[in-house]
Amino acid sequence: MARAQSLDHATLEAAARWYVDLRSEAPDEAIREAHRHWLERDPRHQQAWDRLARLQDKLGQVSPGIARPTLTSARIKRRDVLKVLSILLAAGGAGALAWNTTPLPTLMADQRTGTGERRRVHLDDGSQLQLNTATAVDIRYSERLREIRLLSGEIQIETAPDERARPFIVHTAEGSIRALGTRFIVRSEAGRTQVSVQEHVVEVRSAHLAGAAVRVDAGQQLSFRSDSVEPLQRANPQADAWTRDMLVVNDWRLADFVMELQRYRPGHLGCDPAVAALRISGAFHLGSTDTILDNLTSTLPVRIRRFSRYWASVEPV
Repeated sequence: MARAQSLDHATLEAAARWYVDLRSEAPDEAIREAHRHWLERDPRHQQAWDRLARLQDKLGQVSPGIARPTLTSARIKRRDVLKVLSILLAAGGAGALAWNTTPLPTLMADQRTGTGERRRVHLDDGSQLQLNTATAVDIRYSERLREIRLLSGEIQIETAPDERARPFIVHTAEGSIRALGTRFIVRSEAGRTQVSVQEHVVEVRSAHLAGAAVRVDAGQQLSFRSDSVEPLQRANPQADAWTRDMLVVNDWRLADFVMELQRYRPGHLGCDPAVAALRISGAFHLGSTDTILDNLTSTLPVRIRRFSRYWASVEPV
């Protein structure tokens, strides 16, 4: 039998389509028979289906979405096929490394960006969604709601009026944010969500905290966890600089700057404690993090020590 990693993309995609077809509705005997014939035509077909069987527990996390009666459009069906396909690809060959290091929900996200990548998405209702580096989201529009689930990373939302007046809600692991005709940024990391509002108003609800929603107006930001909400603060006026491929800081500790820059750079970027308290201000173009690091040496008493392409440290001269 051919090795699992020898399965071609077309065979794996066909297996994913059969998986979705057999689970999206009650299949009749004709569909089941066609599936049996497909399995018999080529040993690789059975091999791909066996891989699906081995991954059944993980694929079961996809089935609630696939099984919903509302998933009838070609677009939604294709999305589910791609989700299953991404699991199959990641479970064999070179994809094994990504499978081991990337959480399943992120791997299956409707939209995601890699480290250093940013992307703009036009939503069906005319709203605009921008994804920052290493971000993953699921998008769910129904008859009653417009929902975005931020699985990881950072997004900017600019909502558009909806002819059906459906609420627009962003969910994170820590709670939810309801937009009231607005432009705002949501960032989720390390069990904490931060909301920064550029225009109009949002309402924030912590997942496990009883009580009324917290109102966040334009020019304000709010951080919260699943069981706590921090006091309102003045928003950073440059919080959306990343949407213009910029990182703008004003009197930041160097250690904080390096930590923020790390988000846009693959591998490890460290800061020696001896220079951590140095202060830095400026506007930096995110197109090249290496250039940013090199420029630090001309303005601060630091050097950049590079151990490899993916491992660097900011150290004292």
